[in-house]
Amino acid sequence: MRKLADGAPDERTASGGGEPRPARRERLASRAVDGGIRAVRGAGSLLRRKVRAGELGSLPVVLVLAVVWITFQSLNDNFLSPRNLSNLSVDIVGTGLIAVGIVFVLLLGELDLSVGSISGLAAAVFAVLNVNNGVPEWLALVVGVLTGTVAGTVQGFSIARTRVPAFVVTLAGLLTWNGLMIAVLGDSGTINLDEDGLVAKLTSYYFTQDAVAYSLAAAATGMVFLAADRDRRRRRAVGMPHRSLPTVATRTAVTAVVAFGVAYLLNRFQGLPLALLIFLVVVAGLDILLRRTHYGRQVYALGGSIEAARRASLSVLRVQTAVLAVSGTMAAVGGLFLASRITSVSQSSGGGVLLVNAIAAAVIGGTSLFGGRGTTWSAVLGMLVIQSIASGMAITDTPPAVQSVITGGVLFAAVVIDALSRHSQESHGRA
Repeated sequence: MRKLADGAPDERTASGGGEPRPARRERLASRAVDGGIRAVRGAGSLLRRKVRAGELGSLPVVLVLAVVWITFQSLNDNFLSPRNLSNLSVDIVGTGLIAVGIVFVLLLGELDLSVGSISGLAAAVFAVLNVNNGVPEWLALVVGVLTGTVAGTVQGFSIARTRVPAFVVTLAGLLTWNGLMIAVLGDSGTINLDEDGLVAKLTSYYFTQDAVAYSLAAAATGMVFLAADRDRRRRRAVGMPHRSLPTVATRTAVTAVVAFGVAYLLNRFQGLPLALLIFLVVVAGLDILLRRTHYGRQVYALGGSIEAARRASLSVLRVQTAVLAVSGTMAAVGGLFLASRITSVSQSSGGGVLLVNAIAAAVIGGTSLFGGRGTTWSAVLGMLVIQSIASGMAITDTPPAVQSVITGGVLFAAVVIDALSRHSQESHGRA
């Protein structure tokens, strides 16, 4: 570095640019600030465009979930404790699985009112076969799930053939399957399950090794990045709009923070619950089915316009039947998880607010009542909101009536947002 006449170092860059170092640092800092301001403005502009176009995605439900968690944590420090969050992760599974099936039906613009009764029937069939008749548990489990599949298939075929609204057919199914469940259970009314059996362990078994939860978090993060990067490359190759690599990296980083944060909290209690693992695998698998397969594209196409789908020679009969079959199957699986949680089956199984919560979870999570918009992850987010409210109410000793009012208010807000988004999309020619 050059010296000045008095021997002091020259405040200039070594590159020979002649720019004093303080000035250069100030210029670089100014550029960084300007870049940050442009990024914030760009994000704000993108958000405003999405709001005007009715493409908010999961943002509203994430904000609602954050408000719920912050509110109850301020009221009781135990709300976000590892124990409560672990119990919450198991409590969402049974109803959440039923809500995932509801998502399929809502994507068609229809509604399945029979899922509660089907879940109770499947649990009753399993309990009677295994406990009362000594059928091996794995076989009784398969028969119970197939019971839901058959019930859903019958309803789906009836809807597609007769073109009677799904609301009417599944309302009849609600009564029919509930009556059949009571007949299957017989005079006893309640059957207790083996607490050491396969079904009971679905919600009572935990992977206590820390490595299991962290490995799952790492695998989930890696799969999110690979899927997003593959989609980016494919879109770029054909000249379609695509996310930039930094955007993909940012989304992956957010996923990693959430995944490893959840793994850390679960490991602080009893480890990763088997029920949560099964739930996430099922949701991810069905999400791939919906978004990455020909069948899934047909479901979205029918939800967009059933008449247009018919003119495009899509098999409406086959798709509607398959969708109701999926709904029935998921109702049966969810019913078995609910029975596992309380290790019993009774004539009240599948009743109460189960149906309302399952439908509310799908709608609150962002699945459109108008059809054609939503993912299986919608049910997860919606179920988190509903169960978080229930859990918060329980630990703060709030009357159950208040819980119903709050849940109803959140559901109403979700429906209003859905309707406004639909109107906004129509005004922009996107619906």
